[in-house]
Formats: sequence, C-alpha cells, structure tokens
Amino acid sequence: LLTLIGATGISYGVGLKSKFGVDVVGDIPAGLVPPAAPNPQLFASLVGYAFTIAVVGFAIAISLGKIFALRHGYRVDSNQELVALGLSNLIGGIFQCFPVSCSMSRSLVQEGSGGNTQVAGAVSSLFILIIIVKLGELFRDLPKAVLAAAIIVNLKGMLKQFTDIPSLWKSNRMDLLIWLVTFVATILLNLDIGLAIAVVFSLLLVVFRTQLPHYSVLGQVPDTDIYQDVAEYSEAREVPGVKVFRSSATMYFANAELYSDALKKRCGVDVDHLISKKKKWLRKQEQKLKRMQKTLQKQTASSEGTSVSVQVNTIITDVESNNVDDSMARASAGNELEDTTASGQEDAKAANGSTLKALGLPQPHFHSLVLDLGALSFVDTVCIKSLKNIFRDFREIEVEVYMAACHAPVVSQLEAGHFFDASITKQHLFASVHDAVLFALQHPRSSPASPVLTTKL
Repeated sequence: LLTLIGATGISYGVGLKSKFGVDVVGDIPAGLVPPAAPNPQLFASLVGYAFTIAVVGFAIAISLGKIFALRHGYRVDSNQELVALGLSNLIGGIFQCFPVSCSMSRSLVQEGSGGNTQVAGAVSSLFILIIIVKLGELFRDLPKAVLAAAIIVNLKGMLKQFTDIPSLWKSNRMDLLIWLVTFVATILLNLDIGLAIAVVFSLLLVVFRTQLPHYSVLGQVPDTDIYQDVAEYSEAREVPGVKVFRSSATMYFANAELYSDALKKRCGVDVDHLISKKKKWLRKQEQKLKRMQKTLQKQTASSEGTSVSVQVNTIITDVESNNVDDSMARASAGNELEDTTASGQEDAKAANGSTLKALGLPQPHFHSLVLDLGALSFVDTVCIKSLKNIFRDFREIEVEVYMAACHAPVVSQLEAGHFFDASITKQHLFASVHDAVLFALQHPRSSPASPVLTTKL
C-alpha cells in the first residue's frame, strides 16, 4: 500500500505521463451503479458463457483456497465455497458487478502482508469501497508498471512451484503429468479451455489408473487371522487347498475383464484350457455314443422281422410241447437290443458328469477360491456378470468359489442385480477372509464319482 501511494505521488509530482509517456491507471469511475433487474432476453445468448465463467471462477477459488489451507493448516469446504460464490454473484448481478471469484494477485498480496483471517478481507473490502466511492480519482496517476510489479512480487510464491517438478518426478509422476498438462494447456490456450482440458485429462487418468491395480494372492500370517500378499510378506504362507485373491481397485465395466484374466493367471491354472479340453472330450464321447446308437438302431431294424418270426414259431412249438417257461425266456431275449439302446442314453448322461481325473486332465492344486472383495465400493451389471462367470468357470474345473469382506451396500447392489440364485447363495458370503478360509477347509468341494462308460452288445 505504501508503495502504491508513494508511486502515485511521484508520478503526479513529476508528471510521468505528460513528460515521459508512462502508462498510468487513468480515471477510475466513482460511485456505485444503481440496482437493476437482469434482462431475461439475454439469458439464452449468455448461458454458455455464464457456465464457463462459473466453472473457471469456482476452479480458481477452490484452488487458491486449498493452497492457503495447506500453508496454514485448515480445511476448505468446497460446497460452502460454491454456495458463497453463488450468493455473491446473485447479489452482484443486481448491481451489474463483474463475476465474483478470487483474485490470485490480491489474495497473495493480502496473504504476504500477514492477513490470515476474515477481518483482513473485510478491511480490504471496506478500503476498496472507499476507493470506489471517493478515493478512486486519487490513484489515476498510478503507473501501471508499479501495479504490475506489486502483482509479480506477490506471485513469486506461485512461480516457485516450478521447483516442485523434481520432487513430483520422484514421488508421483502421474501428478506431475497432470501438472504439466494443466500448465501447458492454460498457457497455450485460453484459461477456460485449459482448465477444461485439465479436468478431462484428470478424469481419464483416474480411469487409466483403475486399469492397472495391484493384484495379489494372499497368504496367512502364522497364528493370526491376517492375510497379506505372499509376494511382499515373507511370513505369509498360502493355505493348502485354498487360494485367496485380492485386487486393490474396485471392479466395474472398465476393468472387469482384466480382473478375471489376472485371477486366472495368479491362480497358476490355465482355466480356459482345461474347460476347452473337457468340453472337447465330452463332445467326442457324445459323438461316439450317437454313432453307437445309430448302429444299434440299424441292427434292430434289420433283425426285427427275422427275430419276430423265429420267436413266434418257437413259441408255437413250445406251446404244443407244453414248454411254456422256455418260450417266455426266448421271447424276453428279443428285448435285449432295446436295453442296449437305453444303456447308451445312460452312458451319455454319465459322460456329462465326468471329472477332470476321470478324463485324464490335470487337476488344480486347490479345491476352493476366496475372493477378497473389500476394495469394492460399488458393482455394476458388468461386474455382476463377471462374478457369475468366475463362479461358473471355476466350478467347471471343480473349484468352489467364496466371497469375503463385502460391504453392506455392495451386497444390496448384488441383490438388486439378481446375483444370488439357487447355485450362488448368500452362504458363499463371509464377513472376513479368515472365516471363508476356515469354511473352505471344513467343507472342501466334493467331486462326483467318476462315471464308467459301458456298452451292451
């Protein structure tokens, strides 16, 4: 303030504008504009610009607020700031004021001069009001260079943020990338366009980060109910027969497929290959049985007439010789081919229940899979379908699946999405990973008996 007053006095006394052509502030209109209602006819043409100005103004206000909050150790409520800006612009619009927001230069000047409370803002506002009403004309000889110098000096702290680049490079390169994109976009483009690009880029980066979560197989810390990543904790040991899998990010439409792929990879079993070989073997057995049935049907059709005539003649002869028992025994032999056809159908049913062991395929080294879903904050339809597919695929290779640590809102969303049915019930849900592991150890998945393919000829 003293600098501005002194520079104004020197400029007025020496005549910097008239003698040396120095740019000065010039005439400052005095007084307040009388209140007036907004013109509704301008709403349609100004709504787009108004929205852009509102977004930029709020972004600047909340950014400066958070910067000062970090410096002085307090918290900024973004909702309260938005309400304050809305009311200020609503009242200011009646007096034809400029859009209300924070001034970076004046805020830094006030903070640099020691103003840390709302009293400083009130005093500054009162001083500006006095200047507008009465003292504005006294600063018409203030050189613009002095005003610019005062602003640049107080922006020194903001310009020093370039020194944060090396530390961001070492600590978090994603944040550094956001910083650089925001800086370049606001410098090369307009401020509103630059901020819009920065916001969109930040959202895309958040989506990208969810594509690269940390997947881990958990093991139990001895003599505890704690489960940690076996790759990071040397004391953690996998529970024999039970595989525990966890993701550090929630599962939704953008990363559901990646979750399933990582699960199958970390389990150490080529699930898709086993399912493919099992289905291929079953198809071969079904084709073989169909060929056998066709052959039996042809044999039945070709021998039907001969067998019937032989049986009738034999029965007549037996009746004449009063050998009824022998005739009934021979007649029952004619039904043997029908029994053979029925046995083929039973064989087909048995083939559908074949186990990996009976098929000669490698079996997983675990009988149960526990999904730690503590990171899930919500589920969508793609997530629900992916979970159902996980249950289906692992049951195909004779592994039972359980879910642990689901939050109550997630369970409600699963119910609303019709996730639970006759095959997947709430008995597959557990409050903790340890509870699920104990249940899996006490109730290992029982494999059905291996079918025996028999053929009657």
